[in-house]
Formats: sequence, C-alpha cells, structure tokens
Amino acid sequence: MSVQITGHDVGRDAQRVFDVICGGGVAIIHLDVAYAILGRTEAAVRRIYAAKERSFAKPTGIVGNLALHRELHVLGEREWEIVRAITQDHDLPLAVIAPYRRDHPFLRKLEPFVLDNATRDGTLNILINAGELRDRIAALSIERDTPVVGSSANASLTGSKFRLQDVDPAVRAIADIEVDYGLSKYHNPEGRSSTMIALEHDDRLSQFRGGAPRRVLRRNLGDPAA
Repeated sequence: MSVQITGHDVGRDAQRVFDVICGGGVAIIHLDVAYAILGRTEAAVRRIYAAKERSFAKPTGIVGNLALHRELHVLGEREWEIVRAITQDHDLPLAVIAPYRRDHPFLRKLEPFVLDNATRDGTLNILINAGELRDRIAALSIERDTPVVGSSANASLTGSKFRLQDVDPAVRAIADIEVDYGLSKYHNPEGRSSTMIALEHDDRLSQFRGGAPRRVLRRNLGDPAA
C-alpha cells in the first residue's frame, strides 16, 4: 500500500517524494502536463517498465530544470535561447532532447543500467517547467547530487493521465508514494503530455512530439501556420 499525499505543501511533499526515491522507491506525482512516475535505481526502473509494459527501446527522461539543461546539454546560443524563451518568457513546459556531456559527474551518480536507459544515440531528454512540485524535486536532486529519472504514469500506448485516479491500476500498484494534486493544468482529450523537441548544436531543430500546449510552442519555433 502506497503513501498517498492529497494536500498541497509543495516543499514538504517534494522532500517526502525525494526521500522515497533515494531509498530505492517509486513515486507517482502530479505535473502540469500529466501524472509522472519517478525512480532512480535499476530495480525501480525495471519495476516501472514492467508495470507500464513499456519497451526498453523507449528511454526515460532526467528529472531536471533549466539550470540542469544548461549544465548537461550541448547546444548553441540559438538553441539555448529557444528553450529559455519558451520556458521562461512564456512560462510553458517543454521536453528537450539534445546531445549531452557524457563525462558530467552528475550523470555518473546513476547506475549504469539507468544511465544507459535514459540516453539514446548520444542524447538525453530533460523536461523543463512542468510544475512547482517537479521543479522542487529537481532542485533537491541537483542539491544532493542524486539524479532521478521519470516517465509518464500510464500503461504504454494508452495516453497520458491527468488525474491520479485515472492512472492504470497496475502502474499505481508499484508506487511507494503518490501525490494527488488533482487535474493537470494542460489536460486534453487527446491524452497528450508535453511537447518534445529534438535540438542539435548545429542549428538543426525538429519537433519530435507535439504535446501541450502546441499552438503557442509552434509559434515560438517559427511555424507561420501556428
């Protein structure tokens, strides 16, 4: 039986979640884009993938923020400015897939299996600005030099879940702690989570997965049809 948090003491809740994760546990938390499931050990990640029935060909993301994105990703000034404008000027969530510093000491704190599963083809994914709770957990992760990885809290290919009670029972069953803050801000009938973009340091830019909120993000990416 998991511990369920239903209040809204973000600082305290983030610490409780982080402590569980550091102990090898699994957490389901509220994000502005959808509910997410987090862990940091090989055992936790394997539990998450088994419950989601998710292929290991699909990587996890690193729980981070704008500062960690600047620290880990290898990009040019144009790409930095795109991410900063979307997440700070427009206060929107964005998942960024980009080349990363493979020798960074922060990443060495992950077990080899977990790090390998969080990277693909020389890139890693960091979701930025997805809500205050996740930002607090990211800050704790950086402060304690303890990386955390995450995925959407849903069975594979069933769409994102925007209320805790809608998360698949098999996924909820493996959680050691759950944070229920109600409906996610960017809920949508298509079951889409965050917009995810792939960036390169040589001025190449491609939208990898359209998510919430798509229209404003497309305008910031220079799409005249948005």
